[in-house]
Amino acid sequence: VVERTYDYIAKLIKGKESTDQLSGPIRIAQVSGMVASSGGLLALINLAAILSVSIGLMNLFPVPMLDGGHLMFYAVEAARGRPLSERAQEIGFRVGLGLVLMLMLFVTWNDLVHVRSLL
Repeated sequence: VVERTYDYIAKLIKGKESTDQLSGPIRIAQVSGMVASSGGLLALINLAAILSVSIGLMNLFPVPMLDGGHLMFYAVEAARGRPLSERAQEIGFRVGLGLVLMLMLFVTWNDLVHVRSLL
């Protein structure tokens, strides 16, 4: 799952993969309902595990609002011998928040477009 997730993200950045597979809460709920009704409890547990791993990997990206961003700040601090200024960290967190909010809006838009196409 980890390897496939990183492979998809790399292809997405290179423009070789479509963003149609990026899902937000609406499509996750839709897929969960389909899996629960047709695949049973084991398939639903498998889906939950895949979602958990994917969300965990996203959390490790070096975006300041995420855990990976905190690790990035720690690495910069270790390399410099002193932490970044509060102003630099604040700017980083604002940029990170903007990126996270844009991703949330994009996947929700993707969900709405996908649900609309099913109607």
